[in-house]
Parts: sequence; C-alpha cells; structure tokens
Amino acid sequence: MKIVNMNEITKDQVLQAAQILTDSLPFGWATLQEAIKEIDERLIPENTMLAAIHNIEVVGWGGILAPVYHGNVFELHPLAVRADMRRRGIGRAIVTALEEDARKQGGLIVQFGADDEGGETSLANVDLFDNLPKHLVEFSPGIHQSGFYMKLGYKIIGVMPDANGIGKPDIYFAKRL
Repeated sequence: MKIVNMNEITKDQVLQAAQILTDSLPFGWATLQEAIKEIDERLIPENTMLAAIHNIEVVGWGGILAPVYHGNVFELHPLAVRADMRRRGIGRAIVTALEEDARKQGGLIVQFGADDEGGETSLANVDLFDNLPKHLVEFSPGIHQSGFYMKLGYKIIGVMPDANGIGKPDIYFAKRL
C-alpha cells in the first residue's frame, strides 16, 4: 500500500474513492453523485487530500482542510476506508500522513466533528444538558468511529447536544501535534 496525493489519481480511482465515501458515511453522502461533488470541492490547493492505494485500487482516503486560526488548526475531513480493508492500519496510515502534512505547514492542532446520528456512543439518546461533565467522564465510544480516533490520541474537546436531532450529538475531537 502507498499513500498518494489525490490530485495524482485517475478518474476511475476518484470514482472508487467516492464509492468508499458513500458506503462508509451514508448519512453525509447518500449518493455517488454527492460523494463525487464532495471530492471535487475538496481537491483544491489549500487542502491536502490523500488516498491509500493497494495495487491500483483506492482502499481509503482522507483530507485536511485549509488551516484556520492563523494556520494553527487543521480540520480532518473526511476519512473513509473500504469496509473489507478496515482494521489493517490503512486509516491510521492516512491520519498519520495528514498529521505530518499539517505539522509541515506549521499546524499545532488537528480537529474534527463526529456526528453520532446512529446512537452508537454513550452520549446518544441522553439529555446532555443534564450534567454534561458526568456524561463525558463516563464516555464510551461503543461501535462509533470515535474509538478509532481516541486510540490515535484524539480527545473530546466539546459536544453539541441534539445537533442532528434529539439525542443525536456532534462530538468534537482534537489532537495537539
């Protein structure tokens, strides 16, 4: 497997990346056309978009968006790995490469929001306005992707209760580089 800049991949590989996004995150990109649009909008010089290639197939991809806060903070958006290739270090390799790119650009922090629309974490389906600190201390990622990011050193830095409907929070994570 190798990690490459997505500006260097073929149109067929862009379609593979779009399919991975639709398959992995259907709440955000329900159709292939929506996923292709997302990729097209993100492939600009200010962003870093990387793909993991195995043989000639895209098996995962992710990006960091143009920095904010005077170049100190980068947003990880999105990250998707093909379902049959998960748990093989591909997501970790992509995130590590993106963090290194952010460091090279002078970044101090990588952050992102992770919606819990499916009720997968212990923050779902509870009243987070009632003793949020207690809910954070007792946080359990369940099957949510937040468990993956926490293993990579990301910490919860905030929560927006009911962001996606009652009991469906957006959880904000960050990591100091």
